[in-house]
Amino acid sequence: MASEKVLTIKSDNFEELVLKSSVPVLVDFWADWCGPCRAVGPVIDELAEECDGRFKIGKVNVDEESALVTKFNIMSIPTMIAFKDGNQVERVIGARSKKDLKALLEKYI
Repeated sequence: MASEKVLTIKSDNFEELVLKSSVPVLVDFWADWCGPCRAVGPVIDELAEECDGRFKIGKVNVDEESALVTKFNIMSIPTMIAFKDGNQVERVIGARSKKDLKALLEKYI
């Protein structure tokens, strides 16, 4: 079951949830049919549960949000992009461990 703390990010709320966020945001570009995306899903949920307001976790469904896919030049999924102060600060492609993703976020807290 997906975490209630994972934000559903769409074109119409991207600016508010990501660009104007006062804390770093990790955005996971994913799709239902993507095996590696499904594998990393529980890791994303666990991180969201542990965020304690220090960062946010959000997901963009690439099948529903083609404008964001184009804007961020998403070529492979899962792609996770870290944002801080409205700027893209890091991008990782492919499934990653919880430890790796947490370390990535903690660099920007």
